[in-house]
Amino acid sequence: GSRLPHRLYVDQPMAPRPVESDIWMLPRNSPIQFHARGQGPRSSTPLGAEGSQWNLYSPGTETFHCEGESKQFKACQQEPCPPDRPDPRVVQCAAYNNQEFMGRFYQWEPFRDVQGAQRCELNCRPIGYRFYVRHTEKVQDGTPCEAGSSDICVAGQCLVPGCDGILSSNRTLDSCGVCGGDHTTCKLVVGNFSDTDVPIGYHRILEIPLGATHILVKEMTRSPNYLALRSRSGKSIINGNWAVNPPGRYEAAGTIFVYSRPEGDRHEGESLLAEGPTTEPIDVYMIFQQDNPGVSYQFFVALAQPDSSATNAPNPRPEFGALARVSAGHPMEPSPSHIHPGPLQMQNRVPARPPNPSSQARRSRVVIPPPVSSSHSGRSHVVVPPPVSSSQSGRSHVVVPPPVSSSQSGRSPGTLQRNVRVPPMPPPPPPLQHNSEAVRDVYWKRVGNTECSATCGKGSWQSVYRCTSRSLQEEVAEEMCHLLPKPAVSEEACNTEPCPAYWDVGEWSACSKSCGLGSQHRQVLCRQVYANRSTMVHPQRCEQLEKPNATQECQVQVCSHWEIRTNWSSCSVLCGLGHRTRHVRCVSNEGYLLRDSDCPGNHRPKTSETCDMGPCVRTWFYSDWSSTCSAECGPGIQRRAVVCLSSNANEPTEENCAGTKPADMRSCNGGPCQRVTRWYSGPWSPCSAECGPGTQRRDVICVSKLGSDFNVTEASECSHLEKPPSLQACAGSTCEARWFSTAWSACSRTCVGGVQAREVQCLTQNRTLSRLCPPELKPAKKRSCNNQPCIPDLDENCRDKYHNCPVIVQARLCVYSYYKAVCCASCTHALERRHAGPSR
Repeated sequence: GSRLPHRLYVDQPMAPRPVESDIWMLPRNSPIQFHARGQGPRSSTPLGAEGSQWNLYSPGTETFHCEGESKQFKACQQEPCPPDRPDPRVVQCAAYNNQEFMGRFYQWEPFRDVQGAQRCELNCRPIGYRFYVRHTEKVQDGTPCEAGSSDICVAGQCLVPGCDGILSSNRTLDSCGVCGGDHTTCKLVVGNFSDTDVPIGYHRILEIPLGATHILVKEMTRSPNYLALRSRSGKSIINGNWAVNPPGRYEAAGTIFVYSRPEGDRHEGESLLAEGPTTEPIDVYMIFQQDNPGVSYQFFVALAQPDSSATNAPNPRPEFGALARVSAGHPMEPSPSHIHPGPLQMQNRVPARPPNPSSQARRSRVVIPPPVSSSHSGRSHVVVPPPVSSSQSGRSHVVVPPPVSSSQSGRSPGTLQRNVRVPPMPPPPPPLQHNSEAVRDVYWKRVGNTECSATCGKGSWQSVYRCTSRSLQEEVAEEMCHLLPKPAVSEEACNTEPCPAYWDVGEWSACSKSCGLGSQHRQVLCRQVYANRSTMVHPQRCEQLEKPNATQECQVQVCSHWEIRTNWSSCSVLCGLGHRTRHVRCVSNEGYLLRDSDCPGNHRPKTSETCDMGPCVRTWFYSDWSSTCSAECGPGIQRRAVVCLSSNANEPTEENCAGTKPADMRSCNGGPCQRVTRWYSGPWSPCSAECGPGTQRRDVICVSKLGSDFNVTEASECSHLEKPPSLQACAGSTCEARWFSTAWSACSRTCVGGVQAREVQCLTQNRTLSRLCPPELKPAKKRSCNNQPCIPDLDENCRDKYHNCPVIVQARLCVYSYYKAVCCASCTHALERRHAGPSR
């Protein structure tokens, strides 16, 4: 519960060290250091418990350090440079053109093929030579880390500007467009235009107001309709004057609208996307051609500001002589009679840390006088003038009393004065008037803190007070201290050590190629959390962790086109309207067959179309008479099919057919009928024995036939015919031995041919081993597997450095070490294909 002393630390300057150039060779494959004479990272002796500590009121030096950030950097002149303005690195490298290096003069140009911390070093390469030199460890402050990037090098570190322009502030725009805002100054407008009774043509569906941000207008599903955009002045921006514009970026109302129209087989509809804010109202139209599938929209608009006359009323200025009383027996206990109302309630403990940089008063300057101890009536008092908050220009200021001269303060001439004003001491507050002995025996005692809000990186905890007996020095029920004011809970910093560094990866960039193999990149930074802020640190702090890849291969889709395989087929009808077809397939540019979804759907040639074979004529069509009479003997009939058709077989029949319908049946005679007898045999019964020899039986009867009548007759009438057997021998098959096998084992090799094995046994029905299984039916015990050639993984340093490396492979120049180095990936793949060819 004791107060922390205020300490200021003296800066210990270091002697500068000479900087020598580091020389790096550029061989034909990748840069390799062959000589390095520069010094390592500059280190400084940390100041803290071991450094010099100075009390605020004792004489000392003129240089001090306080906790928190000592510097902040802000980007300026953020507009793009003119095209004729030279690159900063070009200028800095060219400054060494007139300086002798290793006995001669060179013309220097920037070497940019570096990563990580090297991006903020001045690495230059002599024009026409294959080595580069690090002339200085740091480029000039303000130099971009990379070409086209908004990140800036400051003091040798690559810093990312926030939306407020301050480097490494990590502040971003909220959904309302407020830098570092909390999304509370605007509201979300969401809706859906679902009216289906809309005439064909242009129809206004939405008005986007002034100041709208994060605008998204999107069709619910794909349709032949088109979104359009027009300003209030009547100027068409997108899809105006009955002309359809291509998807892309269009500038309007002070922002950029991204117009998207998905292609292929995707079901998404058109969309308009803009960050805003809009500088004028703008109208969204729909060119209706078919039914409206529904259009959803959303955007943010600023909330109406309250009346400033009520919110800007001045607050009463608190008295500068107000005191916060601290009793020796009641630590951290403020006296309610000496706390004056004001916008800021100051604790009786001066904070030992700066304000939270993420708060709204982030850039405010706070000056708080140090505590002054005096012995008045045997009690210790801390004099803290309470600050007054004022709102001017949207910033928070803390007003402190003006400083007084040394003659007024009564201090000796050699004592440090830091704009400190000690207000006059007011009379001590009257003691609490309680006659109860129990009240005088208890007090509020600080017993500890709550759990820290963070395990590292600077968290906070709150003080915990318990009602305690003075005589017993034990905790008692809190009801016994209800007549005593409970000390205000104070919040203190804890676990201030930085969290372990970690690799922070950004989003992957778009693929470098719209089809085929390309590459995409992402930012990989080493970051560390301290003071509830994630800060970029040197990559060496993450060297114990595996660094994620910053590049990877990507393929949006295969480069492909539609191929017409066949000509149109003949028409499906002989007359009238029919259809004809042809075969269309999707193939890659190399000729491989692909799925239809891999080719653009809107460019697909037609696979079918209608054909007109002329008018049709209706007449009677009939088939041949049936070849047999309906009766084998005696009278019967013959039939044929008769239909009324045109040349088109799909049209209805027997309607308006010319002439009389031909007969579809006629009589016939198969001759006199004769009585015939034959043996009839039924199906065999199951074998009488399940295993081993047995017998099977069936019924055999004599049947007579006269015309279409069948009758069972005496067996003697069929005696002249050979009678089929009614009994035969059989053998039960359930007792035969069979081959059994296990599952195949894993392949012994992953490539270039391996072996799989399994066990094979001959078992009887009783699952006992046997040798009676047919040898010719025995399953194989081994088989080959994984016959494909092994493809080694390419090293991450093995990559193509030029886009024309396939030409190098075709010209068979990979036998030379130079081309093998600059086209490492292409040459390696070509070598693998040659080795794999003979094995196939």
